Amino acid sequence: MTEVYNLGVDAISCHAWNRDKTEVAICPNNNEIQVHKRTSSGWKLLETLEEHHMAVMGIDWAPKTNRIVTCSADKNAYVWTQKEDGKWDPAWVLLRINRAATCVKWSPLENKFAVGSGGRVIAVCYFVSENNWWLCKHIKRPLRSTVTTVDWHPDNKVLVAGSTDYKVRVFSAFISDMEDAPGTSPWGQSNTLGTLLAEFPNTPNGGGWIHLVAFSPCGNKICWVAHNSSICVADATKGNAVMRLYTEHLPFLSCIWIGSNNIVAAGHSCMPMLYSIDDNGQIYFVSKLDNTQKKEIAGLSAMRKFQSLDRQARNETNDNALDSVHQNTINCIRRVSDREFSTSSLDGQLVVWDLKLLENSIAGLKIA
Repeated sequence: MTEVYNLGVDAISCHAWNRDKTEVAICPNNNEIQVHKRTSSGWKLLETLEEHHMAVMGIDWAPKTNRIVTCSADKNAYVWTQKEDGKWDPAWVLLRINRAATCVKWSPLENKFAVGSGGRVIAVCYFVSENNWWLCKHIKRPLRSTVTTVDWHPDNKVLVAGSTDYKVRVFSAFISDMEDAPGTSPWGQSNTLGTLLAEFPNTPNGGGWIHLVAFSPCGNKICWVAHNSSICVADATKGNAVMRLYTEHLPFLSCIWIGSNNIVAAGHSCMPMLYSIDDNGQIYFVSKLDNTQKKEIAGLSAMRKFQSLDRQARNETNDNALDSVHQNTINCIRRVSDREFSTSSLDGQLVVWDLKLLENSIAGLKIA
């Protein structure tokens, strides 16, 4: 069963959950961030954060420190800290970028975060307690276009980024000012911020923009989805070998790992889809996770349809309704728990999907 929530907005461009998943921060496709709390009677709007003056492009909520970071087309980022009275206090981040901030992600230890931008720059930000502000250091080369997505390796010192130059790159994100010596990872190591550890073209001869990148839970694999309707996985334990699958679906905009071998992707096709990796390392399509909703949305059986035609000479069925819960592009997928993930869409809906129920209904899906 899925849980479908309407939070009273026309569209949601991104969302993020707090630690216990009782609150969610959403961006209603404008310069605002709304914080909603789950109550016994539904969702309640707690506060609207309005420090940005252009469209919010990214949100991430640090579960341990309970801080929200946001970035915007206004070239700014803010770290929001909740005060004792429940209000959120913004702290401006010195990004030093000259184009829109396009994406943001907390590191696993929540002591730094990365911001991608349209200025071919990744800002790795950290807190300087002596000056009581958030400072950043830049990763620039060999980026050649807008950085659209970033993600952190579990070791907190390696970063992956995708951009509109059709490439995925793995960088060292070690900051000597605040961290011990870099640890070991299958992608390599460096004590210099911005060292290029690996680079993957989306296809050998070009390809589409990279929409999202994600490290697997163990950190040995990277998955990315791109605008040429492809889904790709690079495996560091196999010499950085890349597996590619060109799908028949509209382009995906987001994806998450479920265990070490399953991936859920969603985008312009308006429904989440499950892919898996076999023992030979090949990606294959498993199932659409939502393809039975149109009749429920229309609310009319075939008999009622013909009765309506007979009585009123008109069709009451909404022929424009998609065969899915979401009725517009899904642009954000988030993990809710080990057994649940959530999707938000330009139709204004927030949907929570139960992985255990999906495991029982789809052969071959194993949640690790």
